[in-house]
Amino acid sequence: MASKPPAGDPVQDSPQVKAPKHAAAGIPAVAHSLLISHQQMGARRTARTLLKVNQKNGFDCPGCAWPEGDHRHTAEFCENGAKAVAEEATVRRVTPEFFAEHPVSDLFERSGYWLGQQGRITHPMYLPEGADQYEPISWGRAFAIIAEELNALGSPDEACFYTSGRTSNEAAFLLQLFAREFGTNNLPDCSNMCHESSGSALSETIGVGKGSVSLEDMHKADLIIVAGQNPGTNHPRMLSALEKAKAAGAKIISVNPLPEAGLERFKNPQTPLGMVRGAALTDLFLQIRIGGDQALFRLLNRLVLETPGAVDDAFIEEHTHGYEEFRAAALAADWDETLVATGLQRAEIEKAAEMALASKRTIVCWAMGLTQHKHSVPTIREVVNFLLLRGNIGRPGAGVCPVRGHSNVQGDRTMGIFERPDPAFLDALDREFSITSPRHHGYDVVRSIEAMRDGDAKVFFAMGGNFVGATPDTEVTEAAMRNTRLTVHVSTKLNRSHVVTGVRALILPTLGRTDKDIQAGVKQIVTVEDSMGMVHASRGNLAPASPHLLSEPAIITSLARAVLGPSSTTPWEDFEKDYANIRDRIARVVPGFEDFNARVARPGGFELPHAPRDERRFPTATGKANFTAAPVEYPRLPEGRLLLQTMRSHDQYNTTIYGLDDRYRGIKGGRRIVMVNPDDARELGLTDGAFTDIVSEWKDGVERRAPGFRVVHYPTARGCAAAYYPETNVLVPLDATADTSNTPTSKSVVVRFE
Repeated sequence: MASKPPAGDPVQDSPQVKAPKHAAAGIPAVAHSLLISHQQMGARRTARTLLKVNQKNGFDCPGCAWPEGDHRHTAEFCENGAKAVAEEATVRRVTPEFFAEHPVSDLFERSGYWLGQQGRITHPMYLPEGADQYEPISWGRAFAIIAEELNALGSPDEACFYTSGRTSNEAAFLLQLFAREFGTNNLPDCSNMCHESSGSALSETIGVGKGSVSLEDMHKADLIIVAGQNPGTNHPRMLSALEKAKAAGAKIISVNPLPEAGLERFKNPQTPLGMVRGAALTDLFLQIRIGGDQALFRLLNRLVLETPGAVDDAFIEEHTHGYEEFRAAALAADWDETLVATGLQRAEIEKAAEMALASKRTIVCWAMGLTQHKHSVPTIREVVNFLLLRGNIGRPGAGVCPVRGHSNVQGDRTMGIFERPDPAFLDALDREFSITSPRHHGYDVVRSIEAMRDGDAKVFFAMGGNFVGATPDTEVTEAAMRNTRLTVHVSTKLNRSHVVTGVRALILPTLGRTDKDIQAGVKQIVTVEDSMGMVHASRGNLAPASPHLLSEPAIITSLARAVLGPSSTTPWEDFEKDYANIRDRIARVVPGFEDFNARVARPGGFELPHAPRDERRFPTATGKANFTAAPVEYPRLPEGRLLLQTMRSHDQYNTTIYGLDDRYRGIKGGRRIVMVNPDDARELGLTDGAFTDIVSEWKDGVERRAPGFRVVHYPTARGCAAAYYPETNVLVPLDATADTSNTPTSKSVVVRFE
């Protein structure tokens, strides 16, 4: 039987700290998965639900975007996937009676963990101007309020339409269509805060802003470099791919400021031997200083260039541009500067170069550890340089692999959720729907916050997610949200964004991935795109949490009819009745989706085309893959300061907090901890177990403070510290962003301790 939600917030004053683990998954992961699932769903519902996760006739996990192979295990999910499903399929409910008992002022004082544990929202809710309590509202009245506010704006650009990576392809396509028919490209999304740097770098260098490898490529690689990523917590099913690659003879280099259990040893719960013994994964661990990755790859490139016969001259001649300028910059890489930037030993870098030179097929994987720095885009370009040098793009078992963190964040971008859309996409959209889309660029996440802060954006509409919890500079962001006329959140569960509102606010409850979606008497499917460009169907199998929920497509089509009125010739009602009608239109607008309905009906779906991977064709401005030669950058610290990276705990998915433990890192019963290297801690007078305030430093001179963090002596790289978000988002300045991509620099925050 499922348990009730916590009545009060748990006390986190005295987190327990033990030594970090050296292996991931295994029996503890299975036990914890079942415990959380039983607490949220009960035993019978757990079995019924988990056996459908990531199956060809089931639903796509609402967690990460790691792909599934053609052969699926009966239990095709990881521990954190089970947690994500359990949280969505929970039997706990947030009813109008709950809101009557809990005014917004009370909910504001609660933690994100407590809010999320209360369960699924059952009714549309409305917070009137000046009120302190949400009240139930009819769907018709809710859409009328949104239409009233949107149509009263001085310009369509005074509205922002945010998208979470959980949103399906169908809903994402409808949302961007509505926004552009309304008249704006203000389509910020969660990708702006994570892999925007990857897309910016890859679009410029290889012509496609996505990864170039498949799951089969991972299994064929000779060398896999995992940089700035913790798959054991953030993409646990990736460990199975690494294990299979190792069994086939691959070597693995992990590059990270923190040692992570999942990259040390993986105890595969799918096999008896794996459960008990496991497989060692990393052959070489480079414990790099935060932000030193560009310098590392630049020097590796120098070492490749200096090795006779190591460069793929034929590939470079036929397929690349800018080689000579890059070569000159790489050969000028300085050993002393690189050792300072990376904190590594010369022998470690030489060993990495030796492994790279021995590999004929190399893949580089990365995540937020590379994308959330000022110099993230040049860093990822340098990774591309590294792969181009030896022809490791467009070859089986080789390529770039940015690992996406949310289940359809890549698909949302493919569907047109982008504030700077390709003119060709807009041309196709306009031809298909006889509309005139705006051509000027819209707001990304950071610029949306600035616009709301400055009074230039007055309505904020979020399709999923937890915008307030996910964004930087918490006090600035919350003030910006309160400066709007109306905030609207399409949600399944409560989060921080529901208690930091505009003058008026709406919560619109929606179906989740696990829920059956019946429209006009017919069960619907939705589709998603995984991190490697596979598109497949998702079919919920549970009765919806409430009869008062609407699906995401139904919400958007109803909103569009209310706002645009009879002047719109777009068949919104047809789209709501049958999502196949949406897919027919996608097929005519989005390249690679031709014959969409027939292809997605096949078990496992279909693979999108990728010109660099499929035919070594690079659709860049030069028509070739571009070498680049940016100056090497890395953070430089004032004396007595450390460089903080914000990160997830193991009991967390993005801003969703499943529990208060970080099992692999030895933390139990608390989240307000800061990990500091013992030698740095001694120099700074930070004793293990002491409590401190973390204060960030930025050129604007504003004091940003996160109070009351327990110091944990931890084997992180010298000069570096780590703490969990969203608690530390308050320390990240709004205008501290990556060049080109404008992604918040949440992985390199200069801090002091008081």
